[in-house]
Amino acid sequence: MKLLFLACLSPKTGNHTTAERIRSHLESAGHTCELRDAENFSLLPDVANLLSRSPTFEAALAIHLFRAGRLLLDVQVPFGVIFGGTDINEDVKVEQKRVVMEQVLLKARFAVAFTDRLKEEAELFLVSQSSKIYVQPQGIQTEAAEKFCWTEFLRNSGVRSENVDELHVFLLVCGLRRVKDPLYLVEVFSDWNCENWQNILIIIGPKIDPVFAVEVEAVLKRTTGVFLAQERSQLELHAAMRRCFAVVNSSVSEGMSAAILEAMDLRVPVLARNIPGNAAVVQHEVTGLLYSSPQDFVHQSQRLLSNPVLRERVVRNGKVYVEDHHSLKQERETYQRLVDTLHLV
Repeated sequence: MKLLFLACLSPKTGNHTTAERIRSHLESAGHTCELRDAENFSLLPDVANLLSRSPTFEAALAIHLFRAGRLLLDVQVPFGVIFGGTDINEDVKVEQKRVVMEQVLLKARFAVAFTDRLKEEAELFLVSQSSKIYVQPQGIQTEAAEKFCWTEFLRNSGVRSENVDELHVFLLVCGLRRVKDPLYLVEVFSDWNCENWQNILIIIGPKIDPVFAVEVEAVLKRTTGVFLAQERSQLELHAAMRRCFAVVNSSVSEGMSAAILEAMDLRVPVLARNIPGNAAVVQHEVTGLLYSSPQDFVHQSQRLLSNPVLRERVVRNGKVYVEDHHSLKQERETYQRLVDTLHLV
């Protein structure tokens, strides 16, 4: 079966990585899956016209109910949707968007939520379609670049310390956009760095929102202890994550943070902002640490620095959690089974 797969494909983002992984699952089952960037379609009829010109497309798939799913409302082929996270956490609060997403969910053959909480939120705010919403956590498989120079990475990020091995590097992995709130910890981290030069924060990720990226760069130019790293390939990113002291999440909302799960799989401690999407995968003091304010972030970080038993426990449990709940094999089987239902009349 030939499928059209729509998603927001900003380079080196979680959405892009997820879409590529799901595409590989479907193609391993013998399907042909053409991945297209939803941002390239400005009007709803654009996708319908594409499908009419290419009648070989038999079905479609979309990640994000509003940004990609709405483009399928006019199509004549069966389709399924995958919640992106911000659609249920943020877009549903806008009445105009909520109405569109309800229409998408009603027309879709199936919908996939990454967590039970996302499914519950969808059922609460959208027309109840519980029977067609399936829960499938993201499948995680990490691999780090074999040749990776940590010292060069730090130097290219603006870190000038001669005592690299003494640094406690906290790595905030996120695309530069407001929902990720990369400036949330900047002030408190700068104060902390003034007290102890060893503690530094590096923000790494693509400039998804160019205007906001300029704002972030301007703030960091007058801030000590916080640096902005150029985005890297996934292999290099995983190598950097493996070398850092802890991976940080500061998002306002999350569907399911791949960076958090990848850190767990790489046996790196996680410090995540205490929001529902993060709390769904990070159990405080078991698989990672949750914080509720910038000051609490410093407190939890200090605990992690001073308590090797706590650090070892969250690292060990995080790895087990990913192995038990984020199986790549299970994810592959789920999407292959659901896409097969698009064959049915």
